This record gives sequence, structure tokens and C-alpha cells, in this order.
Amino acid sequence: MCIVPAEPHNPRISETPLNLPQFTKNSGTAQEKTSLTTLKTATPWLESASGVCGLYVHVPFCFHKCHYCDFFSIVGDDLQQEKFVERLLSEFVSVAPYIQQPIETIFIGGGTPTLLNGPLLSSILEAIAANFTFAEQYEWTIEANPETVTPDIANRIADAGVNRASIGAQSFDVDCLKRLERWHAPESVARSMSSLRKAGIENINLDLIFGIPHQTMEVFRNDLQLTVDLAPDHISSYALTYEPNTPLYVREKRGEIQKLDEDLESLMFEETMSILDSRGYEQYEVSNYAKPNRRCKHNLMYWNNDSWWPFGPAAAGHVAGRRWRNIPRLSNYMSNSALPPVEDVECLSASGQAGESLMLGLRLRDGLSSERIEQLLEIPGGRWRRAVIEGYVREGLLEWKDGLRLTPAGLMVADSIIGDLLMNETQVVDTTMQDLNAKK
Repeated sequence: MCIVPAEPHNPRISETPLNLPQFTKNSGTAQEKTSLTTLKTATPWLESASGVCGLYVHVPFCFHKCHYCDFFSIVGDDLQQEKFVERLLSEFVSVAPYIQQPIETIFIGGGTPTLLNGPLLSSILEAIAANFTFAEQYEWTIEANPETVTPDIANRIADAGVNRASIGAQSFDVDCLKRLERWHAPESVARSMSSLRKAGIENINLDLIFGIPHQTMEVFRNDLQLTVDLAPDHISSYALTYEPNTPLYVREKRGEIQKLDEDLESLMFEETMSILDSRGYEQYEVSNYAKPNRRCKHNLMYWNNDSWWPFGPAAAGHVAGRRWRNIPRLSNYMSNSALPPVEDVECLSASGQAGESLMLGLRLRDGLSSERIEQLLEIPGGRWRRAVIEGYVREGLLEWKDGLRLTPAGLMVADSIIGDLLMNETQVVDTTMQDLNAKK
């Protein structure tokens, strides 16, 4: 059975200033970069953690790199994994005293967290439970490759207090899995779900991918059917993306594989919505479907633009408009004490934060309330978005219905609509000039 973590032991915050590890790259405008000057020591950086409500923990180890994956992952030996866990635990101890809010959601991703041996994985979970205070209705998710979920691993994560698991099924077709360089047997998905449920974890998500090269509608329809037959509580169904610097991207550029026809991919998206709706799954976000009361709280934290703290190499964080990620190199991560080096630091302007709120909020099928839309449009530098919204409403891609949301037609081109609302003012001017020049 799942247990509520014990009351954490939070050491007193040290009064000795710590040196904040170096910024390796900054982004944003000159004004936004200037605002980072007050964060050059660890104390103010850590003090900003007081209001976070979520944690993301990145475990970078995999036994194989899938060809579509652009997340930071490596193949590591047992000694390297032991050193990583020791370093990660010291990071928990350094940050935990500064987090004042009860934690509502935790997500342990990777990589493959369940690849760690039982004792190492348990030490991470026990350290989280010991160092942080949890909200009463917390959600604690761990990602898993189906092949790595043994009865022992399932029992360990359940006993530690984890109450949700996300399993990377991707497809039940052997040929599709091979094209993705995904190493697991289709039948291991059901086996891993059974182990988790027997251990007491009933809230389970399955990930699916569609738009795989040579995938037919019949094959994908069978994937959907096998998925709903397993009765997960939550299903994430994503179109395959060709991320730069991945083997899949390189192979496509070389002409070794071809992207699936866009019309067929759109039909697969429509089929997903139809089949999952008929089986009682609510589409609450563009790519996510849930049984009643099973929406993923951690993902909702992202889409609502809340604040969370990152742990581990390459983990990304957000606190009140400031975004960053820990350096994605294991050697650099493990050679620093307390906080890891960070990069891609971005302090967004008020208009930039408004654009992000629109981008994230409109991915939700509920959209954003009219009151919230008005607040975002009145932020200095953001009024230009009103004309963009009105244009998409006229085209039937956005609609006012208990607020602003994407229409069914808008769902098909959600990325384009959201991208237009995210642009900053300079980009709007540049785009307008390009349009004018094109008409000359």
C-alpha cells in the first residue's frame, strides 16, 4: 500500500552565503539579463524557491537511447549511478529548507528512473519523503520503461509514497517500436501495469506515439484498442516529432526514412479523440486524456504556469517568470556541491510572461477564462495580441465559450495559433514587415 511520507526533517537554512555555480548561457533581452545581477549568489536564488509547489527530478540513465528522444540521457555503469544518487541527495538537502509550501506534485523523469537498482531508487524516494513536506492530496509520479518494472521495483516505489506511474508504451506494434529504436516487448506493458497495480499504484498513464514512419491507420487503431483494453487512468498520445540532433532527425534529413503524410497524421489525431472519448476518456489538453478525476496534476502545473524546482542534470525549472535548466553534463553536475551549474537562464518581461500564459493555457481544452484573457491583454506590451485572437475567432479556430479556447478545427493547428500569441512585439513587427515585403 502507498503510505504518506513521514514528517520531513528540514535543516536550518545556513546564514553563510553560497557561491551560485556559473551561468553557462543566458537568454532574453539585455534588460532581462540585467535582472539576473541580483541572483549571483546562491542565497537569493534559493530564497526564490519559497513559493514553489512542485518538484521535477531528472534521472539521466537509460540502457539505450531511443532515436526520437532529445531528453538528456546516458548509459551509465553502477558506480556512476551510485555517485549520481549521492550528489542528487545532497542537492535535496541544499534546497529543501528554502521551500516553504507543501509540495503538491512531484515528477521523477529521465532517462529511465526505474533502471536504477532497487536500493538506489529507494534512497532517492526516501530522501524526497524525508526532506519535503507534502500537501494532503499530493501526486507523486515516476516514469518507467515497461521492461524495468519488476514486482520488487513496483513495491519499493509504492512503499515510498509514489502514487502514480507513467509507462512509455509508445506502440504495441513490433515494427513501429523498431523504427523508433524503442527497446521493449509490447507484452511487457501489461506485465508492468499488473506489477504496479498489485503493489497498490492504480493511477497509471500510458504514453503513445502516432505518425511513425510507415505506420498505417489500421496499426494505430490497434494501438489505441490495446491501450484502452488495459484500462489506464490516463493516456498521453503525441505526434512523433523530429527533434534536431536526434538520430531520427538525422536519418530523415539523409532520406533514410520519410515522415508520415500530414493528412494521415491528422486523421490519426482525430481517431484518437473519437476512440478515447467513446471509452470515457476526457481530452483535457491537446495530447492528454484522462478518466474522471485523473488529470495529471504535474502537467497541469506546467500548463497553469506555476512554479517548480528542478533537481538533477538537465532538469528545467520555473519560478515566477524565471526559467532555467541545470547543466546537461553529468561530470559538471557531479563535480559541484550544493547547487549545480545552470544555463539557458531567462527572466521574462511581463509581456513575455503573458505570452507564455496564453501558450500554455490554450493547450487546455477548458482554455482561459475571459477575466484572465483581459488581464493578459492589458499587460503593457501585450495589447497587440487582441487583434491576433480576434482574427483566429473569425477564422473559427478560437472561440469564446466560458472563456477563450481552441475549437476542434483549432486543435489541428494548435501549434501555429499558440506560436503567434507567444511572439514578442519585435517579432510581430518583423513578421508584419516580411508580409509587406512579400506583397511588393
